[in-house]
Amino acid sequence: MITRSLESAAKGMLALMDMNDNTANNIANVNTIGYKRGALRFKDIMESAVHSQQGSILRNNSSRYLGDLSVGSQSLQYTHDFSQGALTKTGNKFDVAIEGDGFFKIRDIDGKESYTRNGSFYVNSDDYLITKQGEYVLDVNNRRIRMIPEDFDPEIMRDRAEIIIGEQGNIEMNSYDQKIPMQTIGIFDFSDKEDLFEIGDAKFIPRDVENNPELKAEKFSVQQGMLELSNSNVIREMINTINTTRNYESLTKVVSSNNELLQRAVSVGRLRSS
Repeated sequence: MITRSLESAAKGMLALMDMNDNTANNIANVNTIGYKRGALRFKDIMESAVHSQQGSILRNNSSRYLGDLSVGSQSLQYTHDFSQGALTKTGNKFDVAIEGDGFFKIRDIDGKESYTRNGSFYVNSDDYLITKQGEYVLDVNNRRIRMIPEDFDPEIMRDRAEIIIGEQGNIEMNSYDQKIPMQTIGIFDFSDKEDLFEIGDAKFIPRDVENNPELKAEKFSVQQGMLELSNSNVIREMINTINTTRNYESLTKVVSSNNELLQRAVSVGRLRSS
């Protein structure tokens, strides 16, 4: 029983270390635009079944199943909280935030695609809408978005045209009292968000593309001149840190107490053998 208690406490301490690392990551990204708070799921480690003995040796030696005996817990799955983050106004006409479901779809120079809620966009020298890292923002048809039509003079349009992004992601250019419809920013979603894997910088990709393909988002509204803040809360994460530390200290005491008991048992065994 002593060694089993030590094993259970040790596994619990390892799980708490994982939890503390996750909390630290959430705190580090509290100011990251579009960041979604990480969370850990744990599972009990079942070692053996427990039965109650019924009757006696002379009569009936049957037993009744009571359940499984746990020897601790371990990290099972890393998930994300995709709840809406607060929106903040920036005034930048190329900043866009999603209110509701969905992700922006972006493509890097190597052709790799990912999904993000970070709508801090810019226009490069070729007039394409890009992220801070230089990835292209894609439209509803998976094409790069060009902010100036090819048959217009870029030098004139950059200075005089007004860019308007509608709630459905549709882009319009207002120039000389003329509204010119352009591309529509693609807003995509997934039926199983737990399948999404974070690759850094608040960007996600699906683990299983075949069984969890991208879908066109339905319940959303695109807000121009705004950004979605991280949904990680410093106060909540600090409370989690305190609780994790207290639990870790409690398990440390369990290990220390059982270590003393084990040393006494070994000493008693030596005395009896001598």
